Amino acid sequence: MALDKNFPILVVDGQMTMLRIERNLLMQIGLTNVDLVQDGSAAIRRAKHKTYRLIISNWDMSPMTGLELLRLVRADKRLKATPFIMVTTESNTQTLVLAKQAGISNHIIKPFNSDTLKEKITAVLGPF
Repeated sequence: MALDKNFPILVVDGQMTMLRIERNLLMQIGLTNVDLVQDGSAAIRRAKHKTYRLIISNWDMSPMTGLELLRLVRADKRLKATPFIMVTTESNTQTLVLAKQAGISNHIIKPFNSDTLKEKITAVLGPF
């Protein structure tokens, strides 16, 4: 059974341009219930007040990195099971090991397109 495409998604990136690009890619694959935030602190606040089916976060942000955000999500009793996809320009093994140890559900290497995004989300949530 396919997942309802109206599930809420939180996208976190320090650059508004990237947030818009990612929202547009999500819209291209039919996912429109998307909230955008520019830092990890805002993401945690949002996630504590709204239930998200998926968090997509950039690795390289400040003042809180995507890895720090992931660790906070995994440490929170209510949020820890939320699927979390990390977006990064880093493809080195050490970065991926750290993210896997912290509990990422999947990762995407920049640059990426809507097909890659759909593939990664489907791998985490199932077909939609």
